[in-house]
Amino acid sequence: MDFLNPLADANYPADSDTTSGTAVSLGTWPPGPQGVMVWCTEAAYITVGEGAVATTSSTPIPALTPIPFTVATTITGPWRVSALQVSTGGTVYAKPINFR
Repeated sequence: MDFLNPLADANYPADSDTTSGTAVSLGTWPPGPQGVMVWCTEAAYITVGEGAVATTSSTPIPALTPIPFTVATTITGPWRVSALQVSTGGTVYAKPINFR
């Protein structure tokens, strides 16, 4: 069984932003983490990667449910989480993690 291991706040701090009808970006973290934990107060579409921009084709996640996303091992530059509200604006949170 894997456990979530939050990374050092100095290099990989948590981030949050308010979702709306336009995609928002969280983070811009350096390469290295195996994943990122994402949760939101309202349902949102999520995508993760270099230059990520969420659309209605991105992965939908339900409100108040932390979801771990993997970060591609091929990333060589700064990466981010992008979120777009499904129907109601809310706050989305993200924290880089490793699995152990």
